[in-house]
Amino acid sequence: MFDSKLSFLILLLLLPLSSSSTSSSSPQAIESLVKRLDTQRPSPLLQESAAKALLKRLLPTHLSSFQFKLISKDACGGYSCFWITNYQNSSNKSPEIMIQGTTAVEIASGLHWYLKYLCGAHVSWDKTGGIQIASIPPPGSLPPVKEHGIMIQRPVPWNYYQNVVTSSYSYVWWDWERWEKEIDWMALQGINLPLAFTGQESIWQKVFMDFNISAQDLNNFFGGPAFLAWARMGNLHAWGGPLSQNWLDQQLVLQKQILSRMIELGMTPVLPSFSGNVPEALREIFPSANITRLGDWNTVDKNPRWCCTYLLDPSDPLFIQIGEAFIKKQIKEYGDVTDIYNCDTFNENSPPTSDPAYISSLGSAVYEAMSKADKNAVWLMQGWLFYSDSSFWKPPQMKALLHSVPFGKMIVLDLFAEVKPIWESSSQFYGTPYVWCMLHNFGGNIEMYGVLDTLASGPIVARVSENSTMVGVGMCMEGIEHNPVVYELMPEMAFRKNKVHVEEWLKVYSRRRYGKTVKQAAEAWEILHQSIYNCSDGIADHNTDYIVKFPDWDPSLDNYLSFSKQSLITKHINRRHVLSEVKSTLPQPHLWYSIHDSINALKLFIEAGKDLSGSLTYRYDLVDLTRQVLSKFANKVYIDAITAFQHKDAKALKFHSQKFEELIIDIDELLAADDNFLLGTWLESAKNLALNSHEKQQYEWNARTQVTMWYDTTRTNQSQLHDYANKFWSGLLVDYYLPRASMYFKHLYESLRENKKFEVVEWRKEWISYSNKWQQGTKVYPVKAEGDALEISKLLFKKYLE
Repeated sequence: MFDSKLSFLILLLLLPLSSSSTSSSSPQAIESLVKRLDTQRPSPLLQESAAKALLKRLLPTHLSSFQFKLISKDACGGYSCFWITNYQNSSNKSPEIMIQGTTAVEIASGLHWYLKYLCGAHVSWDKTGGIQIASIPPPGSLPPVKEHGIMIQRPVPWNYYQNVVTSSYSYVWWDWERWEKEIDWMALQGINLPLAFTGQESIWQKVFMDFNISAQDLNNFFGGPAFLAWARMGNLHAWGGPLSQNWLDQQLVLQKQILSRMIELGMTPVLPSFSGNVPEALREIFPSANITRLGDWNTVDKNPRWCCTYLLDPSDPLFIQIGEAFIKKQIKEYGDVTDIYNCDTFNENSPPTSDPAYISSLGSAVYEAMSKADKNAVWLMQGWLFYSDSSFWKPPQMKALLHSVPFGKMIVLDLFAEVKPIWESSSQFYGTPYVWCMLHNFGGNIEMYGVLDTLASGPIVARVSENSTMVGVGMCMEGIEHNPVVYELMPEMAFRKNKVHVEEWLKVYSRRRYGKTVKQAAEAWEILHQSIYNCSDGIADHNTDYIVKFPDWDPSLDNYLSFSKQSLITKHINRRHVLSEVKSTLPQPHLWYSIHDSINALKLFIEAGKDLSGSLTYRYDLVDLTRQVLSKFANKVYIDAITAFQHKDAKALKFHSQKFEELIIDIDELLAADDNFLLGTWLESAKNLALNSHEKQQYEWNARTQVTMWYDTTRTNQSQLHDYANKFWSGLLVDYYLPRASMYFKHLYESLRENKKFEVVEWRKEWISYSNKWQQGTKVYPVKAEGDALEISKLLFKKYLE
């Protein structure tokens, strides 16, 4: 049980939530949509059974300790809610706690809330340490709630989840066992509006064949398994493919399992719709159709084998025919499971003209393709385009697109609201309902990073702002299974009507995550809150530390003074951060906090090991923080090596370059001591989906390529996307990042020793050749940890930081 001081902190956290007077002003059209979706949910019995099954998977020892019951919104003051009370007439054999909710998701959220704030438990992804349930009292001894219970309402209808590329960066190799765990996690976090993109290629195969497109044509259209997200968006075609019929059939079966479970729990899945991306062969079958070939997207030399896909103009009648056919085919396969469909026709792809009338007609056509198949269709659109292509999407163009469909028939994801909220500068998306989203992660990179204070206040500020059209909160990260503190606080904001006091919240979080109060761990989290998890420079965080994104440049063409300064300067305008670029030859890794602070936090974490060495959640955090500190330290060592080269000091270059390489080896050993930082897990999960040797080889190549070179190369040019999806994984460091650095420093050293020009092209040739062979390799990497993470962390701290 918690001590009295911690119980007081929990009371502070819960007080703003106990009131039943939550106010919200959802537009009438959205209220009608919510009511319609409510009527389509499974029966109370089915949802209660689904929630009970989740409890059995999570906490089988306490299956009889809880009673679940579905209730109407009327019982919750007209809102979605969960209500935790003591079970009446409790006896030794009867349940102890009653959890009621408006859907099974609300029941699961109530269960999670009870376990967190009354039992001190913690639930995170397996790959971020898993669950901590040792603090939960045994059956018969669960702590009671206050007399009238705890009722917590949703201030906004939806809690959205996923980015359109998460399916490739994180989910691509998942089987049903892993998906089942994820859907359980989603329900516990209160997620009720998840993207459901798995298996859509099987639907597209059926649709396009009805339009006389052959299987061979589709081989050149679909991307490989690890690159499907970008093939779906029309960024590329064929890269990593073709897709086997086995893959298509497997993924369709998996999607039906995913949808079935989501629906049982009362979620509303978001299905894909037609964005205009079509196979090249469609031009020959429909020669009069308005089909345009798009420009290049990140190939090295505009290679048409991979680039320059084809877009069917939404104004063409064929667009509506194909769009209608696709949604009808989904309904035939899955049943009538949703009215909400995602479409991002203009994602990183501007319309051919900025004429508002034309843009409005395009938007109308996109929606018509949905609504002809589903009269109640609602278009859910990522708002990324308004940030990434802001020079095109000025107010007239934004209004034209947003107002091209009936009000309430479009919902926008304010995708990057924690850093660049569009709702503020667009008058609430000009009256269009939107979801306040956190993007947070790019490429599934592993980096400790967050904006906790913004997460704890941003959704509240948006919801209570004048004329607010906010209808939900969401998480739109490109990759998952990192930064568990961020992914616990953010979904909790779906149930918060007031701002969270992060400092107090973190004290409870630390206790729950490790199962006990440890002074050093709590103090470390205080530091992390004010440093690593308090980024306020307005920069999108993408891990570009030199170990994992080694610079491809010639340092002899520049001098130290020109790149040693910060390449990004932050200006403060109207209390918001606006970036001003300063040109620099050498890419600058993102550093938004004091290195000294992170070292102090690590020292405290190591000291906490005497009390927490057996905790898996502690071990994950220890390894992650040690990795982070050493990675930033390695950036300085790299600069020292480059400075030595520019000063023509061969001895110093050799010293610092060897130190950089030694850091890579040492960090790899550290990562090898935790199951969650292993390359082998990623590769084996890919191979495990294969049904024959050819698929096994193809899937492994896809898996290796995505996390390294990503896209195409030439003999002398790396992929433009190399290291976009970099990972700090044991095996990847010593067998990929280490040889790259060693080759580079070898060429630098030889140029000084032999007094000749450094030839960066020669390094590229050697490195790209190595990378190609590694991507095609079949070396088996461990899937189980080896070594003592705490002892390794202690040794590395003493070696490099003390």
